[in-house]
Amino acid sequence: MALWSGRFTESVSEFTQRFGASLPVDKALYAQDIAGSTAHARMLAAQGVISQDDADAIAAGLARIKERIETGDFAFDINDEDIHMSVERALIADIGDAGARLHTGRSRNDQVATDTRLFAKARCTDLMEANVALRRALIVQAEAHPDIIMPGYTHLQHAQPVLFAHHMLAYTWMLARDFERLAAARRAADASPLGSAALAGTTYPLDRQMTAEALGFARVIPNSLDAVSDRDFLLDLSYACSVSCMHLSRLCEEIVLWSSAEFGFVELSDAFSTGSSIMPQKKNPDFAELIRGKTGRVVGDLVALLVTMKALPLAYNKDLQEDKEGAIDAAKTLEECLVCAAGMVETMSIKPENMRAQAKKGYLAATDVADYLAKKGMPFRRAHEVVGHLVLLCEQRGCDLEDLTLADFQAESDLFEADIVSSLDLEAIVAARTTIGGTGNAAVAEQLAQAKAVLSTDETTVSN
Repeated sequence: MALWSGRFTESVSEFTQRFGASLPVDKALYAQDIAGSTAHARMLAAQGVISQDDADAIAAGLARIKERIETGDFAFDINDEDIHMSVERALIADIGDAGARLHTGRSRNDQVATDTRLFAKARCTDLMEANVALRRALIVQAEAHPDIIMPGYTHLQHAQPVLFAHHMLAYTWMLARDFERLAAARRAADASPLGSAALAGTTYPLDRQMTAEALGFARVIPNSLDAVSDRDFLLDLSYACSVSCMHLSRLCEEIVLWSSAEFGFVELSDAFSTGSSIMPQKKNPDFAELIRGKTGRVVGDLVALLVTMKALPLAYNKDLQEDKEGAIDAAKTLEECLVCAAGMVETMSIKPENMRAQAKKGYLAATDVADYLAKKGMPFRRAHEVVGHLVLLCEQRGCDLEDLTLADFQAESDLFEADIVSSLDLEAIVAARTTIGGTGNAAVAEQLAQAKAVLSTDETTVSN
């Protein structure tokens, strides 16, 4: 019979026992469960609810159980239903009545909420560490290639030339926002529900502040109903994971494109590529594709939890058993994707000659030619039309803007002078973007310094 079986005259069926058990999932939270139980026992002794001898026996017994689990010497039994019952049953078997006193003033409702919050805090920290590692790899690539020019795109069509470093740094800022979301999720989880009991608190003189401090929580949740039923912190974690995976998917989509023969901008290392079972020449960006594909799973984890939570009345409901599997999966998947992406970025080879060759195609100087006319007094909309005619002329001739003669330019407007040629130089076009956040060399150097400073701050935040 189960530990809660006093009210019942018969056991659940074997099927419903398996159907209702969360142990296969929540046994991953054994360390958090044991930490919470240890803190609870010590608080009970400090408050005179149980004896100090019992508390010492409980703490020692829990430490032995933790060691057995970590050495593989602990047999999990599905009949225990969840990690809480599994640990408690083993504790009672080890130390007797002292172990049976552990649950005084506590419910599995506040116990599981405590375990899950401790888990979420730890996983957020792991993900923040992986996040800064990928940003570091992107910054290294940007710093190592400060002057490489590549085509910038809109609608996946050639738009304007940009620095490769500028493109890499765009992803560091996406990831910096991801870091902020993960930090916010960690703060959301950093509150103790322990001592709220089933839903209404307890008649025992519990010191909730003591257990919160022992477990490293920043604060105590002030409402017992909210404490046992809130899973917003898991939604925050799942959302942060989903957005970060989406950003990684965008990066990996570009890596897939850039490593193709059509682009040839980068070559992935052999360690982050695979071959074909039939085509000997193939070098496939499988791991970039896998990251792109895993994004769907992580987004699904978020949606599943949102739907689970959408109509739950207060306080605890068995539906909440479904909260952990998706969050555990989302965090694990994101961490692995971040590690894989960092390895790809660190080891990929850059092909500047191919980037430059493509930057010379697609009339990337067109905007600068229009700006040339606008700076000489022509309304920009009229200048836009004039340059459009010049691009049409190039298409008809099968050439680029830099192949046109001064006479060709002056046929469209007498504002063109011989210095128009300098407006078509890729280096000049890029360097002219001097505004904050622009792709000009000086602006990118300033941006790089800022990205490194933010990264340094975030590295400190991870450990705090």
